[in-house]
Amino acid sequence: MAQFSDIDKLAVSTLRLLSVDQVESAQSGHPGAPLGLAPVAHVIFKQLRCNPNNEHWINRDRFVLSNGHSCALLYSMLHLLGYDYSIEDLRQFRQVNSRTPGHPEFHSAGVEITSGPLGQGISNAVGMAIAQANFAATYNEDGFPISDSYTFAIVGDGCLQEGVSSETSSLAGHLQLGNLITFYDSNSISIDGKTSYSFDEDVLKRYEAYGWEVMEVDKGDDDMESISSALEKAKLSKDKPTIIKVTTTIGFGSLQQGTAGVHGSALKADDVKQLKKRWGFDPNKSFVVPQEVYDYYKKTVVEPGQKLNEEWDKMFEEYKTKFPEKGKELQRRLNGELPEGWEKHLPKFTPDDDALATRKTSQQVLTNMVQVLPELIGGSADLTPSNLTRWEGAVDFQPPITQLGNYAGRYIRYGVREHGMGAIMNGISAFGANYKPYGGTFLNFVSYAAGAVRLAALSGNPVIWVATHDSIGLGEDGPTHQPIETLAHLRAIPNMHVWRPADGNETSAAYYSAIKSGRTPSVVALSRQNLPQLEHSSFEKALKGGYVIHDVENPDIILVSTGSEVSISIDAAKKLYDTKKIKARVVSLPDFYTFDRQSEEYRFSVLPDGVPIMSFEVLATSSWGKYAHQSFGLDEFGRSGKGPEIYKLFDFTADGVASRAEKTINYYKGKQLLSPMGRAF
Repeated sequence: MAQFSDIDKLAVSTLRLLSVDQVESAQSGHPGAPLGLAPVAHVIFKQLRCNPNNEHWINRDRFVLSNGHSCALLYSMLHLLGYDYSIEDLRQFRQVNSRTPGHPEFHSAGVEITSGPLGQGISNAVGMAIAQANFAATYNEDGFPISDSYTFAIVGDGCLQEGVSSETSSLAGHLQLGNLITFYDSNSISIDGKTSYSFDEDVLKRYEAYGWEVMEVDKGDDDMESISSALEKAKLSKDKPTIIKVTTTIGFGSLQQGTAGVHGSALKADDVKQLKKRWGFDPNKSFVVPQEVYDYYKKTVVEPGQKLNEEWDKMFEEYKTKFPEKGKELQRRLNGELPEGWEKHLPKFTPDDDALATRKTSQQVLTNMVQVLPELIGGSADLTPSNLTRWEGAVDFQPPITQLGNYAGRYIRYGVREHGMGAIMNGISAFGANYKPYGGTFLNFVSYAAGAVRLAALSGNPVIWVATHDSIGLGEDGPTHQPIETLAHLRAIPNMHVWRPADGNETSAAYYSAIKSGRTPSVVALSRQNLPQLEHSSFEKALKGGYVIHDVENPDIILVSTGSEVSISIDAAKKLYDTKKIKARVVSLPDFYTFDRQSEEYRFSVLPDGVPIMSFEVLATSSWGKYAHQSFGLDEFGRSGKGPEIYKLFDFTADGVASRAEKTINYYKGKQLLSPMGRAF
């Protein structure tokens, strides 16, 4: 067990007061948790394998602050370790464009994941632990421990009340992730006051039922020896994740300690002064760090971490000589590069090919991609036969002892845990090594994971959602399963690809974009029903997000559609000309986000001024205003019945589209029309 002395106590006091000073400077933030948690953070980081000079070293330990409102503590620790945070950065806590935002953000130095919404952090940590286990099983060789790191997390009462943490913790126990060690900060206080108002379960019994190792430290405010002893015992548990309940006093040392008053507000000036006096600091000075504290962390954490990093680098060079193929592949992944020519394995389709549901063309893409992309790892939330996310010969990611698979397997059985799956994917992505995680569910049930989807976009985790059964075309399962508003919601999220391909070529384009993406997640919305392989569909053109798929000279109207409605729009265009000599251009717009990032010249060549534009999509119309003058869609819930019959019920047919196209032309006849894409700024 580690020995603790006066210098450790001084370091803890420094952490506490730096955190308080940040909140005081901002007059905003959460001082309570940092005051109670500082000893836990000190113990974790004292033994943490990290290198501030190489923060992306692949074999570093990961630290996740799930209760992200406690971030002043994290910034204080990262500053003391020499990460890129100055004292001035700490002074700018919670200020506009500062390096110390109000909750940890993934792009900040030393911050592994974006946390704030409770329950997401611990769930991300499960994803990191999965990634590490898979990475180790894939690349470790005898005498060459390429990966043997741990993921550490601190969680609060609020994190463990959120359902997503239950989903992921349950799966972590099943997967026997002994590389995951979690500290539960039990301070019995939330924003509303005592947690007993709404939360009095025995958390450790729950986690024991999940299959976790459980431990308890009664005096977390100052008993660093017991905290350290529990951590070392946790490392001995190789086939179970560990949760260590640490009882702390929120706002420890404050005049308001143990109350909700210290949870989310700056302390009063007299309170801050008495705290500093209590721990031997000048009450009239702020942001004070004794030099011996810097020196101590440098000696105990930074220099050992740098040495371990150097030793790992030497080992890796030897590894590349002894295992040249694996070494080359691993180096490529660490460089964030894809294999040369990987895209040539994407399937291409012609109009002579069979009509297929885009979920089926998606399966063809995944089957081809897993053969050439070892970084591709994914699964389904208990919908594998429907999502078609598994490929022939796939090995499940499972504990070897279960004989259900092994840790080198790349297919993850998430169970009925959509939200958990999304958060875990974010963690796998954040681990590094160029992992490309994907997860399958019905499009409608991506909404269950809204919190994780949003954080993927905000953090820049390029995860891939395989979202099948994308419309009323799924049929008999009815309106509970039919997505109506889902795409409008997803399209409203900044930094989000939302693909709805019309056929196989567009499906390949969607996956090409998603796999190539460095900082943008993707949702690929796929049909249950068969769709024809369209004439003039184009992999290359689809990569622009939108293109003309059926053209005429001097069109009277432009029909713009996505997914299964593109073929109906083409049929409507042909009917309009054959029966009325009305000339209709058809535009396929599979991804708004990508199309919006094309040149103005290109976008206006597709959707020009002077022609009425009508959108057609059997989903909510609310996202179409910037592309169409009129929208034909579904702004009510669907029905239960066979897909084709439901389409007929709502007049979503070639005749129905043609009729509304003619009405649109007549409505705008004689009026000056500008493309809806035109903007003053």
